[in-house]
Order: sequence, then structure tokens, then C-alpha cells
Amino acid sequence: MTVFEAATVPGEPPPADSVAPRDSTADAPTSVARLNGTIRDFIARWNTVWVEGEITSWNQRGGNVFARLKDVRSDAHISIRVWSSVRARIPGDLAVGDHVVAAVKADYFVKGGDFSFIVSAMKHVGLGDQLERLEKLRAQLRQEGLFDAGRKRPLPFLPHCIGLITGEKSDAEKDVHRNAELRWPHVRFRTEHVAVQGDRSVPEVLAALQRLDADPEVDVIIIARGGGDPQTLLGFSDERLIRAVAAASTPVVSAIGHENDHPLLDDVADLRASTPTDAAKRVVPDVGEQRAIVAQLRARATTRLTQRIAHDIAQLEQLRSRPVLRSPDPIVEQRAQDVWLLVSRGRDTVGRGVDAAQRATAELRASLRALSPAATLARGYAIVQQTDGRIVSDAVDAPTGTELTVTVEHGALRARSEGALSEDG
Repeated sequence: MTVFEAATVPGEPPPADSVAPRDSTADAPTSVARLNGTIRDFIARWNTVWVEGEITSWNQRGGNVFARLKDVRSDAHISIRVWSSVRARIPGDLAVGDHVVAAVKADYFVKGGDFSFIVSAMKHVGLGDQLERLEKLRAQLRQEGLFDAGRKRPLPFLPHCIGLITGEKSDAEKDVHRNAELRWPHVRFRTEHVAVQGDRSVPEVLAALQRLDADPEVDVIIIARGGGDPQTLLGFSDERLIRAVAAASTPVVSAIGHENDHPLLDDVADLRASTPTDAAKRVVPDVGEQRAIVAQLRARATTRLTQRIAHDIAQLEQLRSRPVLRSPDPIVEQRAQDVWLLVSRGRDTVGRGVDAAQRATAELRASLRALSPAATLARGYAIVQQTDGRIVSDAVDAPTGTELTVTVEHGALRARSEGALSEDG
């Protein structure tokens, strides 16, 4: 509390700082500082108050927030301040238009005379509570992997049958049918009409999804609804529906509301379309575009084929223009002369080899003849053998009466030993 010291001068009005606001008069006014200090000291005794209202402004400056709250039933406003130390403890998605309840404590700025409230806690109320629960559910499902891009299935290029879950006679149904048929006139639908808001919405959508997912003819399922306030779209963030879509075997397209609407169904679906019209364009190819693509591919194929044929013709002409193909006779004649020379050289080489072999054979034959026993016999010698084939080289080996065979150059003789002769005759 500020202490003001009075310095009263006799016969003169007291200083303004020494006059309490409750004691002030026209002749003895209080000072602005004394008034502001008194107000601040009075307000400082107020306790924290929980107040409900709607955020009408939300300005961030250097980590702090300067905002205003409006009474939900009248035009009454208050100014609030959220210091940076408190920002981490309140929801991060607070914005203008949110319905909130806040714990505030009055604060009076003496220097500027500004009156405001300091926020120590703040949270959504009503729809805000539901949105806060949805954000927690979103975080839980994301942690479980239901929103992972890796588990999302690709859509078929041209579905034979499209399953459509939407409200009966709704604009969403008309938009999907009209835009799909404009893109591909022969597109076929199996439509399941359900309640798209209220208590019946989630059970009916779940049942329709189960029926379409079990139909083998349905290639893709579109869940469509027109725009609406966040309260009417809460059914498309129901945990039961989200888990059913994640477990479906058929690709699912979410087409709920407008671009700014973002139910949990958008996160788990295999494809998120901004509107029902966008869903029809994303699911069904445009027949005009496909024809243009086919025509373009045909033109490219024709060009490539023409270029390839022209290239091959040019290569063939180049080969045909070469001298070896234009006049092959000189090449053949040259190769024939080479062959004749090689054959002649081979014959000479073989002939010389045969002559050398014949000479060597004659020399071997002469040597063999000189060493042969037949040559010895031709000189008048004979070979004496006993009847058992043993050669008689000593007279004592053939006693008298031994049968002998005498082999000479031309034939053999039978003889009988008469005994050994003496050395002198």
C-alpha cells in the first residue's frame, strides 16, 4: 500500500497527495496518484473469480495475450490479460468466438489507470468441452497409428461400383451423383441413406458401412454430408465410427462439410475430400481427360515407332552402301588367294615332313638289319637249339645223342649230337 505523507502549510489547502479520496472536496481535492492507489489497494483485496463469456478479441504480443470477454447474454465486456507463464497451461486452440470459462483476478494499473483482469486458468465450455475431448481422442488415435499414411489404401483407378453413405435427398447426394456422372457417364452407385446428425447418425452410418464393406462389388465407399455447425458434425468424430473405418477392407473417402470442417473421420479415411463435389472428382476419372491421355499416348507411340523405323532404314541403307556389300567379289577373290597360298604352304610342309620321316625310317631299318640275327645267319652262321628251345653255346651242353635244331638263313635242320670234338680236330 502506498503511503502518502501530508505536508500541511497553515492557511493553505492541504497537498492533494495528503487528502484521501473519501475526504476530498472542491477546495481540498485528492491527487490522481492517490485515487489510483486507493483503487488498486481496494481491488487487491478481491479474490479470484470464475467468469463465463465469449472471446471477442485475442491479440498476442511478445508471448502475452491481451483479449476481451463478452457476456453471453448481454453486451457487457471485460478486458483480460494472459501472461506467457499461463499460456502453457491453457488450451492452445483458443480463438475469437470460443465460449470459455476463466479464472480471473482484478488488476488496476496505477500509472495508466487501466482496469483489467489477469487470467490464471481458462478452458472451453459447452461445445468447447466436446472439442477438447475430441482433441484428446485425436491424439490417442494418432498414437495408436490409425492416422498413419502407411496404412491408407490407394483408391481404384476406375471403380465399378461406388458405395455412398449420405442423407436421403440431400444436396451432398445430388452433388456426388451429378459430378461423378459428368466425369464418367457409366458410373454406378450403391447408395445407403442414413441420418447425418443426431442420435441415430452414428448407428446408421456404422450399419451402412458394414453392409457396403461386405459387398464384393463395391470398390470404394464415400461418406458424404453437407456443411453444418461443429455441433452437428460431432457424429463423424465418434470413436466407434473411426475404428470401424480403420478396420474396413474397402477404401473409404471422407467428404464431410466444407474445407474448414475437420472431423476425426478425415484423419482416418484413406482419402479426405474437402466437399462432396471434390469427392466425386477424386474418385471417378474424367472421361475427357482419359481420352486426351489415350490420344496423347497414341501420338507419342506413333512418333516413337516412326522414328525407330526411319532410324533402322537409315542404318540398313548405310550397311548396304558399304563396299563389302556393294561389290563382294574382290573380297572373295582375295580370300581365295589366301586360302590357296595357305594350302600350298601346308602341302610343302607336310611333304618335307614325310620325306624326313622316310629317311629316318630307312636309317633305322638299316641299323636294325645290321643288328638282326638274320644278318648273322646270312653270313653262314647257324643257331643250335635243343628241343626245349635252349640255345647250345657250349659243346658240353649237347652230349652225344642230344636232339638238336639247327637254324640257318633259310630254314632249320634236325640233327643229333655225336659228342664234342677235340681242339685239334
